[in-house]
Amino acid sequence: MTARVLGRCHGMTKTQRILAAFALAGAAAGLAAPAASADTAPISPLTLPDLPSAAPGMPAGAQPTSVQEIGSKLSAGANQLNALMELPNQLAPVIAPVQPIADLAGGLE
Repeated sequence: MTARVLGRCHGMTKTQRILAAFALAGAAAGLAAPAASADTAPISPLTLPDLPSAAPGMPAGAQPTSVQEIGSKLSAGANQLNALMELPNQLAPVIAPVQPIADLAGGLE
């Protein structure tokens, strides 16, 4: 049997114990801070960021006029990206009949 030092967490390195202590202290402070300031701080309204200004030489229609327009353009771009990600699945029926020939051609290299 091996002797163990009392008061230590067995299986944890010193660095792990220090990180665990910091995490515990941070969690305790995080839980205590909102409770202490809940009655004193008024809730501020959510504000939208300012629109970016046009760079020199940009076309007139290139600058967005609202945050909603930026969001709609981002949404449209995400939809196009999703359609592009589905392209291999849509091309599978077209590629499947010629796949053995393409495999043979790849093996001849």
